[in-house]
Amino acid sequence: MKSNLVFSYILLEFQIFYTKNLVMAQPQPRRFAQIVHLKPSAVAAYKECHANVWPEILQKIKECNIVDYSIYFDNDRTLFATFKYIGTDIEADMKNMASLPKMKEWWAMTDGMQESPIPGAVSSAEGPGWWKPLEEVFHTD
Repeated sequence: MKSNLVFSYILLEFQIFYTKNLVMAQPQPRRFAQIVHLKPSAVAAYKECHANVWPEILQKIKECNIVDYSIYFDNDRTLFATFKYIGTDIEADMKNMASLPKMKEWWAMTDGMQESPIPGAVSSAEGPGWWKPLEEVFHTD
């Protein structure tokens, strides 16, 4: 009886240790928020293309460790995007995303509907960036 109790205790300790280390080994999601301006003449087209995102785009976003991705429109020109990055090498994942020809085609289409708030911005595919990153000032789970 005592050996069963000892075995159960050791098993429980192992499960606790394993669970803690498994949870700690998982990368913690990094939250991102950004804005860009929408051309007034492009509101309907922008909403339409995002109601029918190409499957290759959705697959590549997922493959590049981006989850919980949303874009909001404030009806005054500003698009606000938020997402979580769950990978461990964002630079490599962003290069992977940019390597997809369909992604470049998507960016060219949507960039034409937008105006970047970043001085010197050329496009989503090149330059200093297209969407302006925002600083997180509050978060709660």
